[in-house]
Amino acid sequence: MAKVMAITDNTDLVRLEDVWVFHGDLAVLEGVNLTVKPKDFLGIIGPNGGGKTTLLKVILGLIAPNRGRVLVMGKPPAKGRNIIGYIPQHSLFDREFPISVWEVVLMGRYGRAGMFKHYSEADRKAAEQALREVGMLEFRNRQVGRLSGGEQQRVFIARALVGEPQLLLLDEPTASVDVNMQAEFYELLEKLKHKMAIVLVSHDIGAISIYVDDIACINRRLFYQGTKQIDAEALETIYGCPIHLVDHHDMPRRVPGED
Repeated sequence: MAKVMAITDNTDLVRLEDVWVFHGDLAVLEGVNLTVKPKDFLGIIGPNGGGKTTLLKVILGLIAPNRGRVLVMGKPPAKGRNIIGYIPQHSLFDREFPISVWEVVLMGRYGRAGMFKHYSEADRKAAEQALREVGMLEFRNRQVGRLSGGEQQRVFIARALVGEPQLLLLDEPTASVDVNMQAEFYELLEKLKHKMAIVLVSHDIGAISIYVDDIACINRRLFYQGTKQIDAEALETIYGCPIHLVDHHDMPRRVPGED
């Protein structure tokens, strides 16, 4: 019988040690050391092309580092990533394809049901609970392509939740979400963080500063991982340009700017 690893608050769900990734001769990640623990709500910020999405794909085992080591629950990503739920930046699908919210969420149990197997009663109960948790149960029979961007993201989170992840990775999840719905989306993540660790990649520094517990600042190298009390001077070093404070829908945000 396989030995089950006991998870404590000090367990490393994810550990990256001196990770380097190259695209040709270009270094996308340079010597990154990063850890994610069970109760983390970690926001990852940095400029476009700074390696944020690549970092998530390294954790998932979709990209193998050229140097360094990646562990998920103490195992190589391919063996440990079953604990991870992933919401990519762009979910590509045909909006006219007649697939319902219910069917999309059940897909998150595919790994358990297996090819050509029927979904079990436990699968259906898990899907129902996940939809209830994200506030989308009443939309279960709605065609996914007819939903708003924010509603679709809730469905995709529900699809991730039915796999019972211990870590949720989100890559720019509010990119297609209406500004007025973004606060509700972040409040959903605030609720979910009590059940699992969350790693959120975002350009929205203001939202990061409000909702997450800690931040990691990446521009090829990991400049900082710790509390979200980081000053504008440090951000300017990371982004390579001045950072100005603006007010957007009553939510303060620090954004890259120009003098």
